[in-house]
Amino acid sequence: MKQPLHTIFQPIILLLAVSCFLTLCLSCNSNAEATPLRPAITHPVNAAHVTAEVKHQDGLSVVDPLTVMHHQQVPILCYHQIRDWSPSDSKTAKDYIVPVEKFREQMKALAASGYHTILPDQLYDYLVKGTALPSKPILLTFDDTRAEQFTIAREEMNRYGFKGVYFIMTVSLGRPGYMTKEEVKQLSYEGNVIGSHTWNHSNVKNYTAKDWPLQIDKPSQQLENIIGKPIEYFAYPFGLWNKAAIEQLKERHFKAAFQLSEKRDENDPMFTIRRIIVPGEWSTSTLQRWMANSF
Repeated sequence: MKQPLHTIFQPIILLLAVSCFLTLCLSCNSNAEATPLRPAITHPVNAAHVTAEVKHQDGLSVVDPLTVMHHQQVPILCYHQIRDWSPSDSKTAKDYIVPVEKFREQMKALAASGYHTILPDQLYDYLVKGTALPSKPILLTFDDTRAEQFTIAREEMNRYGFKGVYFIMTVSLGRPGYMTKEEVKQLSYEGNVIGSHTWNHSNVKNYTAKDWPLQIDKPSQQLENIIGKPIEYFAYPFGLWNKAAIEQLKERHFKAAFQLSEKRDENDPMFTIRRIIVPGEWSTSTLQRWMANSF
């Protein structure tokens, strides 16, 4: 007796179905492996979903360093003197002296390239809380209280609506060639941030117990009396720091501290924020190339 056709082809149909199913599974797995993972952060403005947990222990803020390190760094420039070179300026000195016209060209180029200046509170909120930043953010910082930072840099920055951070060493206030208390107060009134740069610019790595009140406490109190606001940000003289300095700054409730271009401390990135000094010999294109490569 002949077997019905549907019973003859049943095993074949079943075999084909299983084969198709296995082919489909292998294809799906292959596609999944070939798809690259998207980076968690591609630009500061897109980082709002990554948030550090801030706890409070004995009144001190504790920030998750891994979260801070995860965020893309913001370009931070450091200026000292803004004046034309003199015949007596050495090559080393010119690394810290930006001629007036070059500074003007740099500010104009930053504005034309779409950069937006931010201030330390915005940087803190971005690194710690994941708060979004404007497109192409940049932080402009000035060390050592030089008079031309007020008379030249401030005027030029105002052309483009730029704001900056001025790290003041208080021993020089009112001296020839340096800012006065009234000028520091005006900078703060106009929306810039005033930070501490110690009393006399001495290396914090050499401090003993008696130095902290003189170099940190008294300058902070003096600056707070001038501007009527708390001093929450610090820049290390010469960019040099150590663990002892970080702990002292934390005890004094500073929110962050700025070094220069050395590697950040992975356990305390908020107290080793990187900056680059702008040498006077750099062209505008060189500056922008260094910004892109350094941050």
